[in-house]
Amino acid sequence: MEGVAAVLHGAPITTFDLDVVHARTPDNITRLLLALDALEAHYRGRDDQRLRPSAEHLTSSGQQLPMTRLGPLDLPGTIGANRSYENLLGHVVELQVRGLRLPVLGLETLIAVKEVEGHAKDRATVLVLRRTLEEKLTI
Repeated sequence: MEGVAAVLHGAPITTFDLDVVHARTPDNITRLLLALDALEAHYRGRDDQRLRPSAEHLTSSGQQLPMTRLGPLDLPGTIGANRSYENLLGHVVELQVRGLRLPVLGLETLIAVKEVEGHAKDRATVLVLRRTLEEKLTI
């Protein structure tokens, strides 16, 4: 949940999809496929074919970009320096949002991931995230 995690931490950025690094175990892939089916997920840019995610797609370390009836998702198998769900668990914090406790990457880890990814938009976001972290540390 890179972009949404940043927003939930208080960073003034915008995002249009929800990033979810998922466990790639068989049981979790089955649950994820059921959820994606309920959300009528299909890959973006393929509206004419409505290609749906499969277990083979979701077990890869690559990025999956489905559109759902509630909006776009980004389902990477790994992020940053090849960090999987299991590698990230120790870097998760729970934030309260409208009465729900949501697990999101800690701000420090989010910064580290963005630094490794190194895209132009990530470099700009890192500056905002660092400022957000500084502000949180001074409160």
